[in-house]
Amino acid sequence: MAQVKKGDKVLVHYTGTYEDGTVFDSSAERDPLEVTVGSGMVIQGFDRALVDMEPGQKKTVNIPVDEAYGPRAEELIAEIKREQVPADIPLEVGQQLQLSLADGGEAIVLIVDLTDTTVTLDANHPMAGLDLNFELELVEIL
Repeated sequence: MAQVKKGDKVLVHYTGTYEDGTVFDSSAERDPLEVTVGSGMVIQGFDRALVDMEPGQKKTVNIPVDEAYGPRAEELIAEIKREQVPADIPLEVGQQLQLSLADGGEAIVLIVDLTDTTVTLDANHPMAGLDLNFELELVEIL
């Protein structure tokens, strides 16, 4: 039977969980995810877990921080003056904001703290610093 190799396009069902078992995403009620293995479409550990799988095969993998979204970076947390945020934007802890960057790109940040004079923003990926678990089922090699 054929095994997945780098460059193959595959269909895979998955359920992702945190270490405590909480599900953060699943394709169970959707079509399987289409991935080109080795293309960087998914996190490194997910990609690596697909290699050598066969259609119909299921496996559970633990993906460490370094093969998931990486460690949290303290330099991606910044405190700005509240007056730097347009007055018409209501602010609350837990809210996401989209920022325009000097290079023309955009970044999504999370408000993690508010005072009367400052807003603390976190640009880390929400899953940075976490080990992740995935139940995988290879549906098909396209």
